[in-house]
Amino acid sequence: MSAPFATLAEFETLLGSMPGPDQAARTDAEARNGQLTKPPGALGRLEDLAIWYAGWRGTGRPRLEAPQVIVFAGNHGVTARGVSAFPAEVTVQMVANFRAGGAAINQLARAFGARMDVHALELDRPTADFTAAPAMTEADCVAALAAGWAAVDPAADLLVVGEMGIGNTTSAAAIAMALYGGEAADWTGRGTGVDDRGLAVKTQVVAEGVARHAPAAPLQTLARLGGREVAAMAGAMARARAERIPVILDGFIACAAAAVLAETAPGALDHAVAGHQSAEGAHARLLARLGKEPLLNLGLRLGEASGAALAIGVLKGAIACHSGMATFAEAGVSDG
Repeated sequence: MSAPFATLAEFETLLGSMPGPDQAARTDAEARNGQLTKPPGALGRLEDLAIWYAGWRGTGRPRLEAPQVIVFAGNHGVTARGVSAFPAEVTVQMVANFRAGGAAINQLARAFGARMDVHALELDRPTADFTAAPAMTEADCVAALAAGWAAVDPAADLLVVGEMGIGNTTSAAAIAMALYGGEAADWTGRGTGVDDRGLAVKTQVVAEGVARHAPAAPLQTLARLGGREVAAMAGAMARARAERIPVILDGFIACAAAAVLAETAPGALDHAVAGHQSAEGAHARLLARLGKEPLLNLGLRLGEASGAALAIGVLKGAIACHSGMATFAEAGVSDG
């Protein structure tokens, strides 16, 4: 499906007219949850997750059978400033590894029965160094949003998006700072493992980028400070909302993409839950801004949708219990 927008203004308008959950299905799911053979609230957050999922899928007794994982890759001109411990060539090499099935995300997607797709976005044409110019033109940003939109399978019943792009924690930190304020040091972390000197350089680069390009509307911030893979994740999350496909958010970079949507249209992330809290220092702060409590906290800092993919298992467990357990009446058990 081609994207129903050709400008950032049209994308913003689209975000403001997205569907919400099916309230009747949610009510049915709540009623079913109250009849299952367990004490009230005994499954904790799993109960809330199942009801949330049911509302978005339009049935009080849902199943989760066709999750989709998408990894988007892009290259960043800001790497020329020395913000990463790895050279930009690693992006291309890791895309080959994803396609060969050799990365962590391949194993996790397989473990939880998810289809996995990889989309490399003009790796031979990095974004501009955002300390010197906008990272992307509006046309480039719209094209990346559209690539994300088109990558989503409308037959999927869950979406997880992730990224690969050397330098993209710098981009994410700059987006977060531009959206939410504070100091560059509040949002800038070690990413792939830069040393103290590298962290100081990276923090300075984030400060310079935000000083040059902020304040701006959220989608303009995405264009000026983001990357193609960051914009593509945002486009995919928006398409998922249009299709009422629930989303599990990954780490700091994916949440920076999500934050652009949240700041553009209130409630834009109601169809999303946070899969995990990563070891990137500012991720917890960003999750707090988004109002999302992570399902997992395992010290992960890999990216590539790995934490969110792992959380597919948590959501599958929640739905299996909700839809598969017997009610008190079905089991012939007294409910008191």
